[in-house]
Amino acid sequence: MSRTKRTGTTTRGGRAAVIGALGLASVALAAGPAFAKGDVEVTAPHTARVGTTFTVTGHGDDDGAAYLQVCLEGRSSGSTWARIICGTVVETGTEAEATAHVKAAHSGVLEYRAALFGLTGPDDRHPVRERTSEPVTVEVR
Repeated sequence: MSRTKRTGTTTRGGRAAVIGALGLASVALAAGPAFAKGDVEVTAPHTARVGTTFTVTGHGDDDGAAYLQVCLEGRSSGSTWARIICGTVVETGTEAEATAHVKAAHSGVLEYRAALFGLTGPDDRHPVRERTSEPVTVEVR
């Protein structure tokens, strides 16, 4: 009966398995979803009188895009949302703002919301909607 010396293949195979598992885990963590931080909100008065002018303001920020722009949208009587005005394009890190002065022409309920758009450059012609605020209502009497 002869004795053979073990070559250590089990040890090398175990090390390779551990290194492979650690590499796979680091790739999985790096490829996970990244959540951008930000917020957008709109302010408007609760009520307005027919014939008066009131102010609707939207502002927001997000760190998921290089440039940002806030647009205000409005609708009345459940119709589709229509863009009212857009603010200037600003770099990330600066809060984007938009302000509209709306004249209440007739009585009823008006709704407004702010939409935050992300752009790749200051002249980007294809902005991407990042966030939309909850709508606020203005009752015109």
